[in-house]
Amino acid sequence: MLSTLYYKLPFYTFELMKIDNTKAQMRKGVLELCILASISKERKYAIEIINHLKSVKLIVVEGTLYPLLARLKSAGLLSYEWEESSSGPPRKYYRISDDGMLFLEELNTTWNELHNSVISLTQIQQA
Repeated sequence: MLSTLYYKLPFYTFELMKIDNTKAQMRKGVLELCILASISKERKYAIEIINHLKSVKLIVVEGTLYPLLARLKSAGLLSYEWEESSSGPPRKYYRISDDGMLFLEELNTTWNELHNSVISLTQIQQA
């Protein structure tokens, strides 16, 4: 598996970028969209969000998720409510707000435009 790209000259090898870092940055760029989409149909607590994202091969850890949830809450894009759990401590369930739904629609539009542009560009490169 390729983990680092190199540029080679006769006497030098330059490390251009680590591919794993680039892939991680690409995933981070769409996390807000994915989190909002995950809770757009039903409220979820953090572990349910993580499991939902994991089920579509988007691996997110709690240390990444909780700060994003806090930022989305501060922006008014989601809310939460505490609910007692029969199998442990109370759980914080997150729900998308009306503003969050509008924001999600805008992100979806932007994502679709970006996705189509990238597909067009990469198909041209392969042709």
